[in-house]
Amino acid sequence: MARPSDFPPPFDPNDYVGPPTDPPEERLEAGIVIVGGGPAGLACANRLMQRLADEPELTEQLGEIPVAVLEKGKVCGAHNVSGANMRPSAMRELFPDLDESEWPVFQKVEKDAVYLLTKRWAIPLKPPPPNFRNHGNYVTSVSKLSRWLAEKAEEAGAYILTETAADKLLVEDRIVRGVRSGDKGRGRDGEELSNFEPGADLIAKATVLAEGTIGHLTQCAIKYFGLEGDPPRWEIGVKEIWEVPKPLDRVIHTMNWPLRMRPKYNEFGGSFIYPMGPDKVCIGMVVGLDTTDATFSCHDALQQLKTHPFIRKILEGGKRVGWGAKTIPSGGYWSMPRKLSVPGMVMAGDCVSMVNVPYLKGIHYAMHAGIYAADAIVDALKKDPESVNFSAYDEKVRNSVIEKDLYKARNVRQYGDKGFVAFGAIANAWLLSGGALPPGHKRNEPDAGVDVHIGKAGEKYPKPDGEYIFDKLSSVFLSGNATRDDAPNHVRIQRRVPREVAQAWVSMCPAQVYEIPEDQLESNSPVVDVHVTASNCVQCGAITAKGGRLTLPEGGDGPLYQET
Repeated sequence: MARPSDFPPPFDPNDYVGPPTDPPEERLEAGIVIVGGGPAGLACANRLMQRLADEPELTEQLGEIPVAVLEKGKVCGAHNVSGANMRPSAMRELFPDLDESEWPVFQKVEKDAVYLLTKRWAIPLKPPPPNFRNHGNYVTSVSKLSRWLAEKAEEAGAYILTETAADKLLVEDRIVRGVRSGDKGRGRDGEELSNFEPGADLIAKATVLAEGTIGHLTQCAIKYFGLEGDPPRWEIGVKEIWEVPKPLDRVIHTMNWPLRMRPKYNEFGGSFIYPMGPDKVCIGMVVGLDTTDATFSCHDALQQLKTHPFIRKILEGGKRVGWGAKTIPSGGYWSMPRKLSVPGMVMAGDCVSMVNVPYLKGIHYAMHAGIYAADAIVDALKKDPESVNFSAYDEKVRNSVIEKDLYKARNVRQYGDKGFVAFGAIANAWLLSGGALPPGHKRNEPDAGVDVHIGKAGEKYPKPDGEYIFDKLSSVFLSGNATRDDAPNHVRIQRRVPREVAQAWVSMCPAQVYEIPEDQLESNSPVVDVHVTASNCVQCGAITAKGGRLTLPEGGDGPLYQET
């Protein structure tokens, strides 16, 4: 056995925090800079423009670009993946006069079903557990939602800067002053190519980090300002979109098979199948990144799930038309930073663990947080245009549905390592007690701190046929990934590690980024080299959870998700 955390990556977060480096006359300026074009960042942008429409004096003080959103993908939503069943509260708060028929959703949830799967049977759980009930929520695509929110923000006057990676947090005298964008046009070894464009300092009166799961600058900021809560932890989700001949009339969740029930495997998770209008469904598998079997693969477990007779009936006669993979923050309440604001900056959404894993909800929390961030910043700058104190944001979050819901679920996910039966009993006690049980503070442990061994999960996965069962590389192609083969490597890992650690990285990754040389596998070498094909990376972030570190590639690289 071996532990990934014993082999930390060559990475220093302090390298990504520092003062501006461009001469003052060459620095770019914006009033408020938002890093991340997902639900949190774009809800913030929309709310800011709504507020500024009534504040002409403040708008003028914010300059020619009052609000700028930096998005590293080719478009907003390009890197976003979720289930997703969205609670409507944030959409109603942000667009109170917009009819729900105009929302970017597929349909309202009218029916729910939860099944306990064995290898051959699907046993319905009636009524569905309360945390799986979605009646009245909306099935959406988070990538589609993000593009729609970006259009709304642009129409209102926000500047959306896509293909722009925020690579460094600009800090002077412990006050955040903005961000620096990443270079473009460097070669594999960092050399400047003919199309090289240097990054630039972007100075702002307020900075909002809304980077999504495994936020690069967010983690650096939390470390720099000493805001750590419990260690963060994550699940990995892999999702396919299918065109199907028969419409699905309900939202479906499953538990148990093909995951193994015994605690020693630590396979916490389940699957979802959601309707996407009359002719499409999405199917996905979500599993914790603290599994112990180094051969376990979420992508391949999803392929195994599709061999179940119950699932085959839903997908029969269909065609896969989309694929995506992403990590999901699962540390919840205890993994949130101790403060959500520092002088000059606030943090919102998935990057600060605003996800309620027992209820499979996060989109509306992210949007609410973006709204609260906008309100806190405008209120502060109205009183004093030079203010860097946005601590009212912390209070707004603490007095909101975000705090209420995450606190209620604070001690649930941590018991996922007890096995299916014991965890079920604990989850029932939690539901019946309204969140009072389990009591106290059950500490989150880092995913990379779990020992891994070479097990047998990989022996049971079905072989790809290219029609129903798919390999990882064909799935990456379907994601629209367009990373240059000669781009610098943005993945930081130790390149020579115990075989168990290397195999965990190989199996965990849904995009076939990591590889062990064939001769070392054949010789059963206890210590192996790890080859990295960074151009395959879809930036899911799993390597950060499992002992490495994902940094930012060049802006515009990565997947181009459409309906994930």
